[in-house]
Amino acid sequence: MSSPTSPATIALPTKPTPRAPRQIRNFIDGEFVDGIRGFDKLDPVDGSLVGQVHEAGRVEVDRAVAAARAALDGPWGRMSVIERTRLLRRIADVIDRRAEELVAAEVGDTGKPETLARDLDVARAAMNFRSFADTVAAAGLDSFLTELPDGRRALNYAVRKPLGVVAVIVPWNLPLLLLTWKLAPALAAGNTVVVKPSEETPSSATMLAEILAEAGLPAGVVNVVHGFGAGSAGAFLTEHPGIDGVTFTGESSTGSAIMRAVAPRVRPVSFELGGKNAAVVFADADLDAAVAGLARSTYLNTGQVCLCTERIYIERAVFDDVAAGLAEQARRLRLGRPENPATTTGPLISHAHREKVRSYLDLAVAEGATVLAGGGIPTLGDGLDGGSWIEPTLWTGLDNSHRTVREEIFGPVAALIPFDTEEEAIALANDTDYGLAAVTWTSDLTRGHRVAQRMRVGMSWVNTWYLRDLRSPFGGVGLSGIGREGGHHSLEFYTEPTNVCVQL
Repeated sequence: MSSPTSPATIALPTKPTPRAPRQIRNFIDGEFVDGIRGFDKLDPVDGSLVGQVHEAGRVEVDRAVAAARAALDGPWGRMSVIERTRLLRRIADVIDRRAEELVAAEVGDTGKPETLARDLDVARAAMNFRSFADTVAAAGLDSFLTELPDGRRALNYAVRKPLGVVAVIVPWNLPLLLLTWKLAPALAAGNTVVVKPSEETPSSATMLAEILAEAGLPAGVVNVVHGFGAGSAGAFLTEHPGIDGVTFTGESSTGSAIMRAVAPRVRPVSFELGGKNAAVVFADADLDAAVAGLARSTYLNTGQVCLCTERIYIERAVFDDVAAGLAEQARRLRLGRPENPATTTGPLISHAHREKVRSYLDLAVAEGATVLAGGGIPTLGDGLDGGSWIEPTLWTGLDNSHRTVREEIFGPVAALIPFDTEEEAIALANDTDYGLAAVTWTSDLTRGHRVAQRMRVGMSWVNTWYLRDLRSPFGGVGLSGIGREGGHHSLEFYTEPTNVCVQL
C-alpha cells in the first residue's frame, strides 16, 4: 500500500557487527537444559537469524513443575517474609548491575530503541522487585475479637499462604517488564513459578533466570520453559495438574483458551488481555499537551502496548487542529536501528504481526477511511527492509460501526472521530467489548473527574497517560481481563488466606 503522505522520517542507520546465533535454552531446577527441538529467533529489525530457541516438550514441562513443587515443599516454603524481601532487593541490585546485558537482550528480541528498553523495560524490572518487597513487608490481614451471646469470646485472624506453583505466561511486547510485574509478587508471597515467555521474545526471561540464581534464589523456585501455545509448552503448562494458578498477559482469545484448560480443575486465573482504548479530547483542553500525549499513547513501542490508544474522540470545534497536530507528530517519528540515538520508533515484532496490522491498513481504506499520515510499509534501505517495519498511521472518516474501530490492531495506528457533547463522547468511548484503559483531556478538572469515573475501564487517566503508582490496581473489564495486579491487589491473587479461630 502506498502512503498518501510523506512517511515518518528515517533515522540514519548504524549497522551493528554481525553476531552468531545464540542458543536459548530452558531453565529447569537451576540448570539450563535442551529441548525437544529448536526454532529460529529472527531479528525484527532486519530479519536476520539471531538465536536458536530450545522448545520444551511435555517431559521438560513435567520436570519444571516437579522442580517447582519440590522447591515449594523445601526450604523456600519455610522462608520468612523478611528473608524473601531481602532476596527480592538483591535481585533488583543484580538487575541494575547487569542492566546493559538485559537491554541488549530486549532490543535483540523486540527491535525497540535502546533508550526505550533502558528507561522503561529494564528500569521497571528492578523497580518491580523493590516495590513488591515493600508491599509484602507491610502487608497485613484482618483480625476480629468475636463475642458470643453466651459470653464466650474468640480471636479470628487470617494468615497468608502461597497460592502454590504458579504458571506465568507473558507476551512479547514488554517481555521483561511484564514478567517481573508478575514474578516479583509471586516470589514475595512465597510461590514457586514456571515461566513460559513468548516464543518471539525468549532472551530476557532466560537471562533473568541466570540473574535470579546469581542473587541466591534456590534451584527450582523459578523455571523457564520455551515454546508455543497449542500443542506445545503453553498448553502443556496450563493443562498440567500440578499447577495451582495461571497468570497471563496477552490476547483475549488466548485467555479464553487458558480458562477452558483450567476449568476442569477449577484453578484461579489472573488475566490482563487486549484493549481497544479510547481517548477523549474536549475543546477546552491544552491542545499542545493533548497532541503530545496522544502521540505518545498511540505510538509508544510502535503501538505495541496494551494501554495504547487506538480510538481518539475529538470535540468537533477542535477536531481539525488536533488531527493536523497528530499527523505532524506521526511524520516526525524516526524509524531506524535501535542503537541509533536518533531512533524513536522500532519495527513491529515480526513479519506475521506486520501482516496482521497491514491487513487493517487495507481494511480501513476499504471501509472508507481517509489516511492522514502513514498507511503503508516504508522503504528504509541499508539492510533494514527485511525487518518488520510499518508507518505510524492515522485515519479519519470511520465510526464505531467499522471493524477497524472495533477490533484490536496492536500497532501504531489510531482512528480520529468527532463528537459534539460530553454524553456522546462517553457513549462512544464505552461502545466496545474491551475495557482496559481510557484518557480524558480537558482543563475542567470537575469534568475530568466526572468523565474518567464513567469510563467502563480498569484504568482511567486525566491529562496524562501511562503514569502509574505501582500500588494501584492494574487490569481491565470485559474482553480486557479478569482480576487486578499491583500492590496488595497482586497479593490477593498470589496468596490464599487461611482464617484461624481460637476460643479464648
